[in-house]
Amino acid sequence: MLNSQSATLEPLPESCFDSILEASKDKIQEWQTIGLNQMAQNKVAVILLAGGQGTRLGSSAPKGCYNINLPSSKPLFQLQAERIVKLQQLAQQQPGAVANVTIPWYVMTSGPTRPATVAFFQENDYFGLSSENIVFFEQGTLPCLTFDGKIMMESKSQIAVAPDGNGGVYASLRGTGVLANMAERNIEYLHAYCVDNCLVRVADPVFIGYCVQKNADCGAKVVRKTAPEEPVGVVCLRNSAFNVIEYSEIDADVAHAINPKNGQLSFGAANIVNHFYTLDFLNRVESFEGDLEYHIARKKIKSLDFQTGEVIAPKQVNGMKLEMFVFDVFPFTERMAVFEVDRREEFSPLKNAPGTGQDCPETSRRDILQQHVRFIEAAGGKIVIGEDDEQIEGAPTLELSPLVTYSGEGLSIVAGKSIRTPIKINSLEELARAVF
Repeated sequence: MLNSQSATLEPLPESCFDSILEASKDKIQEWQTIGLNQMAQNKVAVILLAGGQGTRLGSSAPKGCYNINLPSSKPLFQLQAERIVKLQQLAQQQPGAVANVTIPWYVMTSGPTRPATVAFFQENDYFGLSSENIVFFEQGTLPCLTFDGKIMMESKSQIAVAPDGNGGVYASLRGTGVLANMAERNIEYLHAYCVDNCLVRVADPVFIGYCVQKNADCGAKVVRKTAPEEPVGVVCLRNSAFNVIEYSEIDADVAHAINPKNGQLSFGAANIVNHFYTLDFLNRVESFEGDLEYHIARKKIKSLDFQTGEVIAPKQVNGMKLEMFVFDVFPFTERMAVFEVDRREEFSPLKNAPGTGQDCPETSRRDILQQHVRFIEAAGGKIVIGEDDEQIEGAPTLELSPLVTYSGEGLSIVAGKSIRTPIKINSLEELARAVF
């Protein structure tokens, strides 16, 4: 137990934590089977947090529309949609599966991004999914405040407002009728994630199965911190309750503390905004919503100058936006589960502009292509680098559509054979023709 900035911090209890890095293949398969069986009974749905724009990427479009320059030119929305398509196919193969396995996709937008998001899905024919199983809803807004707590005005007749943060998803799910829609579909388990992770395993059956086996009402997928100083939030106990502690709140001695049992950081479970919920838990949020805290973000906010009547675009920070974070509900969970996964396989966020070298389009592209090389090699195949393969960012140019494989399964056709880059594979038939 350690004290950090007036809070008592404790590492995660062993009873609620497991790591895919330490688990046996049999155990991982057990979790996956449990997850697929739930999907085979149409008990699983997905919540996508997609309210952000690609402003830092130099784009005014919703971030999910962004093309990270894969050989296929598929945007983030398409990669994630095709993973759902593939997962529905895998679940359909489970014994006792319902006649038509569906994994509904609930897409949270902001007010400004909703029209463009909906139009993008329509223009692309919903990326192979049924439109009736994709539900769009908007996150809420909160008033902007001056530093002395007064409400700012955008015009003489309109309050200045801003999106209420990804933690606004809970009220939005309820207020827009999404929770009722889930109940009508007899959904029991939800997977929620942010749109900007190109490696996200949407509705990951291993994660779902793990949380179901643990009888969790709330779950968090985490990755291992790369170093004590890495600027990420950490899932741990704060004043005896589950929480995410921001890196700025963690003192150096806490950040460097080592677990003597495994030699890993005691506070090393890095939060990646990748969560599991039961529908019962999401319905219960309303009972403690009044106890959730708002977080303050000091921003430049366009507002009305009451003396001149003009709307001013400030050059300096002039006000406060109130936000809620999606993990603010963690202290209220009754049965938390925390699942550590391999960062290399599951987490590559897109945060920064092209050319910055970290968490940018180039690293997203590289991480996907390198993963697909590992998929082929793990299945017993050999990669032959073609003379015309530019190997951008050092990754052989080999792209496998999510429609071919969700997480490396089903590639036995490459065993003992080779495949030459650069190449993009859209089907198993194309893969069969490509190997030699």
